[in-house]
Amino acid sequence: MTTSQGPLEPYRPKIHRVELRWHAVTYKTVAAYAAVGTVIVLALLSLFLPGLYSSAVRKVSNVFSDSNADPAAAAQKLARFVNLDGRVQVKKVSSVQWVNADYRTTLDRGDLVQTGSDGAARITFADGTFYTVKSDTLVTVEENNVTKESSNTAVRINVGAVDLRTPNWSSSNSQASVSVEDATAHVHSNSSASVKNDPSKKESEVTVTSGSAEVKRGNERVALLNWEKATIPEGQPIQRTNVLAPPDLIDPMNLAPLIVETPKTAAVHFEWKPVPEAVSYTLRISTTAMFSNVVAERKIATTSADVTGLDAGDYFWSVSAVDAKKRISEPSSPFKFELVAQGKTQEMVLEIEGTQIHGRMVEIIGRTEPGAALIVNGQAVPNIAPDGKFRHFTEPLQPGQQTIVITGQNRRGGTAIQRVPIVIPK
Repeated sequence: MTTSQGPLEPYRPKIHRVELRWHAVTYKTVAAYAAVGTVIVLALLSLFLPGLYSSAVRKVSNVFSDSNADPAAAAQKLARFVNLDGRVQVKKVSSVQWVNADYRTTLDRGDLVQTGSDGAARITFADGTFYTVKSDTLVTVEENNVTKESSNTAVRINVGAVDLRTPNWSSSNSQASVSVEDATAHVHSNSSASVKNDPSKKESEVTVTSGSAEVKRGNERVALLNWEKATIPEGQPIQRTNVLAPPDLIDPMNLAPLIVETPKTAAVHFEWKPVPEAVSYTLRISTTAMFSNVVAERKIATTSADVTGLDAGDYFWSVSAVDAKKRISEPSSPFKFELVAQGKTQEMVLEIEGTQIHGRMVEIIGRTEPGAALIVNGQAVPNIAPDGKFRHFTEPLQPGQQTIVITGQNRRGGTAIQRVPIVIPK
């Protein structure tokens, strides 16, 4: 018997249903839970393990402070060049090449600085310490750690000489150092020193020119005061001696313009105070602040000299003293002056109407041309009225007979000079 059947149903596998449910959680919620968890953990640590709690808090603070660090602030902590004369090259610690230094070059730990025979460089660190790298010198930046609480800067002299000057630090933990061979000079706050290293002679020197310093080598400790020198011979004890002080400069005054008709033939008068032990002096004149380009040098037995042959322009001058034992002092701090050619047809108005003594300061009252520039005893006059009237207070002057020099220049190039004699009471 035949039975009719309908078409076969296709096979369908049995499906087990799975229901998924979720709840949306925002990043803020996650952060809130994490913060609550951190607070609970720190609370437990502070209760049962206070030492571990302090360490954890410091680490968390460091993480956040590092993440929020300002790149510009970090760049300000790097050392920079503020003066460059002649050939000066730098090799960064991360490089194998020497490059010429410029005012955009920054320095940090491990960098090398090299000056040529005509080169010199002045480097400033973020704490205000200045290192002046003399000619034919190779130094390494050893430390550059400057924070709000303290600072630690240091260079090593491989060969040559470095002068440094420290600011008046607010923290007693701050220090500036110069290393030579196996010795280190630590220069104290508000002090200056000159450090030399001569490997060919196997000898180094540290001379304090102001303030104080300490020289350390192994177990040796030698304290130095103003105008004392430590000689550091290889294999022998450190020797401390007094050194000859340089003379105080008198004329031309610092930043003074000298107005003459013909600079090339004019005799520029230089004068300085005598040093009791000195038998002679060496006068040096340079067009650069670090004396890498000396244009005149004179050896003189007296305390003054007249020099001709200088072109119009800016100059720096310094004097060293020499005693009977042939000891040579450090050069005096340089003074700057400007030699200006007087314009015969471009005269300017400059009248001194009165003076008034206030203690050891003198008030100068006068009149000049609107827009003119004035300098009184090396100081620029900041406030000149639109009608040309001015009042200016000098710096404190020494008791006795003094001469106040007022020089000016107008917009046409005209120049004028007035000298006012005055007596400062004792």
